[in-house]
Amino acid sequence: MATRPQQYRFHQGEKVLPFAASEYDARLGGLRAIMDAQGVEAVVLTSMHNIAYYSGFLYCAFGRPYALVVTATEDVTISAGIDAAQPWRRSHGDNVTYTDWQRDNYWRAILSVTGSGKVVGYEGDHLTLLQSEKLKSFLSPSKLVDIAPTTMKQRMHKSAAEIALITHGANVADVGGYAIREAVKAGVREIDVAMAGRDAMELEIAKRFPDAEYRDTWVWFQSGINTDGAHNPVTGRQLQVGDILSLNTFPMISGYYTALERTMFVREVDDASLNIWEANVAAHELGMSLLKPGVSCAEVTAKVNDFFAERDLLQYRTFGYGHSFGVLSHYYGREAGLELREDIDTVLEPGMVISMEPMLTIPEGQPGAGGYREHDILVITEEGNEDITKYPYGPEFNTVG
Repeated sequence: MATRPQQYRFHQGEKVLPFAASEYDARLGGLRAIMDAQGVEAVVLTSMHNIAYYSGFLYCAFGRPYALVVTATEDVTISAGIDAAQPWRRSHGDNVTYTDWQRDNYWRAILSVTGSGKVVGYEGDHLTLLQSEKLKSFLSPSKLVDIAPTTMKQRMHKSAAEIALITHGANVADVGGYAIREAVKAGVREIDVAMAGRDAMELEIAKRFPDAEYRDTWVWFQSGINTDGAHNPVTGRQLQVGDILSLNTFPMISGYYTALERTMFVREVDDASLNIWEANVAAHELGMSLLKPGVSCAEVTAKVNDFFAERDLLQYRTFGYGHSFGVLSHYYGREAGLELREDIDTVLEPGMVISMEPMLTIPEGQPGAGGYREHDILVITEEGNEDITKYPYGPEFNTVG
């Protein structure tokens, strides 16, 4: 039997990336500055979000490990043979394919780029205990440095090109919102409404980005008791007159997540529900007014908390009031340093992108029962913010069907 390789290069077709090469060069330049500051000679990135951010390649793991290795002179994605040349076409730099004829060829491929005995940066919030031990065994690092926190800080500051893509995403989310609004009628199922929104968004993404890969766009559309959790899956429940609804559209464009969330009611809304809804809308407007340079996430959170506490509603809040946007998804990624929570002291700066999304959940059996949420995406500017979400919120537009 002929000797089969541990790794090889399989490059065919033309490279097609979400951003220009100069964008990735700038990101890698930022990463190399981080490496220099921490004395790191080689970085082994393993998460979907960091690999996509620095290379453009968004992998599909299916139980296999992937990597991006960055040194002072190289940036190389490491991918499995099952993907053939697709990772190379979607990577800014080089690509090495590892084979599964022999266990741990993945780490041998990484070693071929890093060399042995180096100061190695890794993602402490992603690398498993098993793979961490293999990293030590195969790379014999002289020192390990957790580089995840500093890469997260870099991702929190968006380039002009990123903000342009995120703005497209917000526009697409609005398209999905309007499609959902048209589909809402008493008697239809949650899944029917969700499919209308998802299909509209996928068609819009394909129109705006004809060379992209299309994956992971989704809708959470909830009704009645199903609105109590923000991430409750779609069901076959039929909508009824007077139901509270949650409209949630999530277009995914080349790994970039955006969202639109709105409270809705089918045809009519009772007085108790209207009072809760209007209070949540008022908190939403207050929160958006607070998002400006120089203000910390904790300060914004405290002021919205005070607003709800004055109305005896704070006990119905279920999560933080907003979060960052960029390369993230319900499957991967989150810039935890830029969330509107009491324990986050990050100060807002121009170029950051953040949501305002207050949510109240009133338990079943109480007047106004259900989950209320509004969600806009805001770009922090030199003077304040720009709201890139355009779909209207509030009872006047969103009592439908």
